[in-house]
Amino acid sequence: MSAILENVNIAALREDFPILKEKVYGKDLVFLDSAASAQKPRAVIDAMTYVMTAQYANVHRGLHYMSERASEAYEAVRDKVAGFINAASRDEIVFTRNATESINLIAYTWGRTALKPGDVVAVTEMEHHANLVPWQMLRDAHGTELRIIKITDSGEVDWHSLEEVFADGRVKLLAVTQMSNVLGTYTPVERLAKFAHAHGAKILIDGCQAIVHRKIDVRAADADFFVFSGHKLYGPSGIGVLYAKAEILDAMPPFMGGGDMIAHVSYQKSTWAKPPHRFEAGTPAIIETIGLGAAIDYVNAIGMEAIAAHEAALTEHALAVLPNIEGLRILGSAQDRGGVISFVMKDAHPHDIATLLDRQGIAVRAGHHCAEPLMGRLGVTSTARASFALYTTCEEIDVLAKGLERVRKMFA
Repeated sequence: MSAILENVNIAALREDFPILKEKVYGKDLVFLDSAASAQKPRAVIDAMTYVMTAQYANVHRGLHYMSERASEAYEAVRDKVAGFINAASRDEIVFTRNATESINLIAYTWGRTALKPGDVVAVTEMEHHANLVPWQMLRDAHGTELRIIKITDSGEVDWHSLEEVFADGRVKLLAVTQMSNVLGTYTPVERLAKFAHAHGAKILIDGCQAIVHRKIDVRAADADFFVFSGHKLYGPSGIGVLYAKAEILDAMPPFMGGGDMIAHVSYQKSTWAKPPHRFEAGTPAIIETIGLGAAIDYVNAIGMEAIAAHEAALTEHALAVLPNIEGLRILGSAQDRGGVISFVMKDAHPHDIATLLDRQGIAVRAGHHCAEPLMGRLGVTSTARASFALYTTCEEIDVLAKGLERVRKMFA
């Protein structure tokens, strides 16, 4: 295996991921669908198992030993997340089920109270459905307006379109991905935040893809909101994060009512807990949250800079190898892009490509990748997508290229 990661033996690192030893149709598994959900290292699996076998109890509610231990372990993850993204305070970290819930929480609470009918939410053409549909729902229920910022043919934010969208001063929120899950494009979030703030708008950054590949600093980006999901960061599903500046969270009403989000309850009236607990009604995902903490520990031990360099090398290798396949076209050509590559092949439907690769032990994604409007902008109905992670090797990309050659010959 290629040892791209500095000071890290990639073969030894792959031993941390038990699933990579699995066989698919008698072939070694080549997992190139990490953008959808990454595989889990043993450290995460063991941490979650330990909670269930030796530490489990409900949190925040008990005075007994197990509850106190579980509560301490659970709340320690809030500190880890705050440190991981450089939040100013642990109280700016809200646990949700996933990034989709995080964005819906913002739309339902902040959107319905801070925005008035006629105010504008702006998104780009390359947003995931999770950063589009909630704003359509807010528009339909609350009377806000939704505007779309165009992208260039290379798959980057069209700055002229951005300026046009903001021209009348009505935009109050720019909601933008930090890294496209289709094109791999990194957006210049610090520049976008500066632009939005100069025009009286706040910025929401969807960090689901970017947080896996690059060091995140919400204060350097001056993000008002930042969201991500644990399952893409080598952690479990069922746990997501919403970061928001303290003054914004403090002004937001609750998302759901129930236990643990209240200060006082009577039959006549309830008052709310302070953030972040105001937004965490009910029994939380205790095991999954602790799993997320273990995932953060794992990537921190390797180093986000080393991971970023490794995946940049993988992407460079893929962009050198895959275009040599006759009839294959890679979508997007942004200068700043990460390890997500979507492509189409002449005479071969993406679903057929994925199915035939699967028979060779190669897992890729096929479809519209929850970005159906972007497919229309790109002039396709769907694509095949290969995505990389810290356990991906150049040899696996070469296996993909050979597999695609076999697919090409079948459809020639």
